[in-house]
Amino acid sequence: MNADPATSAASLRVTGYTVERECWAYRTPLVHARGTDRIAELIVVTLQGAHQAGRGESCPIPHHGESVEGVRAQVNAICQALVDGADWGELHDRLPAGAARNAVDCAIWDLRARTAGVPVSTLMGLPAPNPVSTVYTIGLAAPDEMARAAAAAAALHDVVKIKLGDGGDDLARLRAIRAMGPGTRLIADANEGWTASQLVSALPELAALGVEMLEQPLPAGRDLALASIDRIIPIGADESCHVEADLPGLVGRYDLVNIKLDKSGGLTEAMRLQARAEALGFATMVGCMCGTSLGMAPALLVAQRCRYVDLDAPLLLGLDRTPSLGWQGQRLSPVRALWGG
Repeated sequence: MNADPATSAASLRVTGYTVERECWAYRTPLVHARGTDRIAELIVVTLQGAHQAGRGESCPIPHHGESVEGVRAQVNAICQALVDGADWGELHDRLPAGAARNAVDCAIWDLRARTAGVPVSTLMGLPAPNPVSTVYTIGLAAPDEMARAAAAAAALHDVVKIKLGDGGDDLARLRAIRAMGPGTRLIADANEGWTASQLVSALPELAALGVEMLEQPLPAGRDLALASIDRIIPIGADESCHVEADLPGLVGRYDLVNIKLDKSGGLTEAMRLQARAEALGFATMVGCMCGTSLGMAPALLVAQRCRYVDLDAPLLLGLDRTPSLGWQGQRLSPVRALWGG
């Protein structure tokens, strides 16, 4: 695989750009341990080449210290540097990971593919991506309400992801969901909301309820206790894992890492992160912040080798972009007219 921008994008010439702020409403509010999401505020960058244009989308993450206007300003500065002749291969690794680099990196890959007339997968030396099935996320609510929502989702999706809260009613939520759907495959996400003692107490019942994986139960930076806990179900790192350099410190604490392009700062670093994670023995999952199909499309390349694919964000919005990914129930397929050449 050749996902290194230093060798793959060095000769690309950017002649102009636009950076737009977009707002997309959720179909219904998504409640999680840190609050309620009603509107997705996104940054979309278009890079103009000599004869083609490439696009990238990102979702700034306030929990990681980002704001929409701050990311927009960063993207404008990066794009202007490219127009002024900066080489992306040299610039990429000097930039911080995050939503700004993600938007530009994905636009670079799209522009390269369209300029070359081949898909991004070909530029990376990869097979053409296959359709993948995404999990579906159920937001926090009362146990009976979550159980009904999970049962409805399980009719269309092989795996349902359950948002958990502060540990108080979480087991009651999972019991209700399991009672209504005894055969439903479940993963869960605590969004840093538990303590180590809550985790130790809950793990046996999580296993008994058939929860396949628990994502980020402890706060990032306060997860050393995981090394001494008997992880009888796999524990996934989300907020604790952003880039490849984070991985060595997670060995012995986590079993799986969740790769999100808005955390890693683009497709280039996401592919590096996945390769290194696999070499260290981690399973991988590809996830997302909110976004339209344009934001999910690059992540399909990461998804090809993942245990879990969590790219359901467009399904949570009231509307999606046109053209969108190819959606058939839970399965999504790349569409070259959308992104990737």
